[in-house]
Amino acid sequence: MPALPTLRNAGARVIRPGRPRTPDPRVPHVPLAAFVVDCAVYVDGKRLDGRWTHREAIAEVRRREEGFVWIGLHEPDAEQIQDIAEVFGLHPLAVEDAVHAHQRPKIERYDDMLFSVFKTMRYVAHASPTTANEIVESGELMVFLGEDFVVTVRHGQHSGLRRVRHMLEADPEHLAQGPAVVLHAVADHIVDAYLDVSQGVEGDIDTMETEVFAPYSEVGAEQIYLMKREVLELRRAITPLVQPIRRLTEGYSPLVPSEVRSYFRDVDDHLATVAERVASFDELLTTLVDAVLAKITLRQNNDMRKITAYAALLAVPTMLAGIYGMNFDFMPELHWEFGYPAVILVILTICTVLWRTFRKNRWL
Repeated sequence: MPALPTLRNAGARVIRPGRPRTPDPRVPHVPLAAFVVDCAVYVDGKRLDGRWTHREAIAEVRRREEGFVWIGLHEPDAEQIQDIAEVFGLHPLAVEDAVHAHQRPKIERYDDMLFSVFKTMRYVAHASPTTANEIVESGELMVFLGEDFVVTVRHGQHSGLRRVRHMLEADPEHLAQGPAVVLHAVADHIVDAYLDVSQGVEGDIDTMETEVFAPYSEVGAEQIYLMKREVLELRRAITPLVQPIRRLTEGYSPLVPSEVRSYFRDVDDHLATVAERVASFDELLTTLVDAVLAKITLRQNNDMRKITAYAALLAVPTMLAGIYGMNFDFMPELHWEFGYPAVILVILTICTVLWRTFRKNRWL
């Protein structure tokens, strides 16, 4: 791994050849756009006062040659993000991914920049998992990490980072370690949300399991398949992220210094835990589907037994009536005075014997 530059103090940066040109601070002040959630300058872990545009913020940092900029964006389009991409030198392919979203979770290295994609998850409260139409809600969060900036791009309504920002600002000593701390805080926040969601889903699966094996349960395979679909969505957010996070703990990029890599080990541990838990959910739901299908098959067998039993009961009078309905002159007891009552008695006797036999064998 290439050696990290020697910093004059925490959060400092060293200008390297070939970096994007530092914006001219004399550019007229432009109000923050609607898609810009927040734009802040941090020096020695402390937020500088005032409102900043992205040009003013990065110009101030590069003038001081220390600190970094953190700008948060919410669902920008290609035109809106273009100027920010030029100022910070963001790679076009990464910018395209950030605008269009719906990307696979990943961490990629572009020259002197890291681009991370995270799937955010939120547990949707509901009365019962057997009647819910949605269990988890997903969003997306991209993070551009440079030597002196962090750009976060959020898609969805539930993945805000305001609490993360306030938490970091409350600990200047930690934040002074540089922009990689922000990447760790974002990853930790998202993985903690995975843990919360997995606990909620686990409770729903336990409830559904109880319902499935309860007598006269009405839980159908459709509802379990809905739960499997939600678990699959959660799994697609978690599983692809395991290896990228582990690479960060192993020195994948010099943008993440050794003192910050140790924090990622905790994220890696939590992510591995939740990945194993979600994998077990899928296996358990598959078992529940098999159980429901077995109960359906058993119920159908019982129904077929009942139908067969009633068909047998109806076959006796049908057979006797068919025989004595034939137009022959010479038939046993055809002109007997008690012939009709005798036939009815025989029918009732045979049907009673059959009924008691079926009841004894639990066919009826």
